[in-house]
Amino acid sequence: MLKLYFAPGTCALASHIALAEAGAPYTTEKIDFKTNQQNSPEYLKINPKGRVPTLVTDRGVLTETPAMLAYIAQTFPQAKLAPDDAFEFARLQAFNSYLCSTVHICHAHKMRGARWATQETSFADMKAMVPKTMGACFYLIERDMLKGPWVMGENYTVGDAYLYTLTLWLDGDGVDIATLPKVKAHRAAMESRPAVQKVLAEQKA
Repeated sequence: MLKLYFAPGTCALASHIALAEAGAPYTTEKIDFKTNQQNSPEYLKINPKGRVPTLVTDRGVLTETPAMLAYIAQTFPQAKLAPDDAFEFARLQAFNSYLCSTVHICHAHKMRGARWATQETSFADMKAMVPKTMGACFYLIERDMLKGPWVMGENYTVGDAYLYTLTLWLDGDGVDIATLPKVKAHRAAMESRPAVQKVLAEQKA
């Protein structure tokens, strides 16, 4: 049995969706950011980074969304959530790494400025840049990276769960999804999937 630690509205949604799509046996535990539970001694023993998601497996703890998505896909190969071909798998990893290392960081500048600066004016400047930087990231995804209908083309993968998760941040980041027709269609396709509907309901519970 796998255990996923998550917080609503975070990138943990991607791994949650992947678990459901894989048909994996799992439980979840919600971490309350409002009470700073992610930095509690109990949680830091599990994930010293004080972040979500965290996936507890029978072999140990995994963190970082791209690693967790790859693990889920490879542990449940019958779900076909990642390509078997090494080059195509690397392409999927490149996509997920871009979401993790670039897109997520652009989003984080809106409310996590204290990670990079100390002055209030710096926080405001970083926040003001978010619509531009997030827009640029998603215009690149729209133009060059999202094959359609799914990230890798005709085959659904864990990359779709990850893209969908970050797409949900666009409205709050000042990016009009109507200017991104492929991304918008992808979001609608994701929301029609039973596993996605199941996970969204679980995260609201």
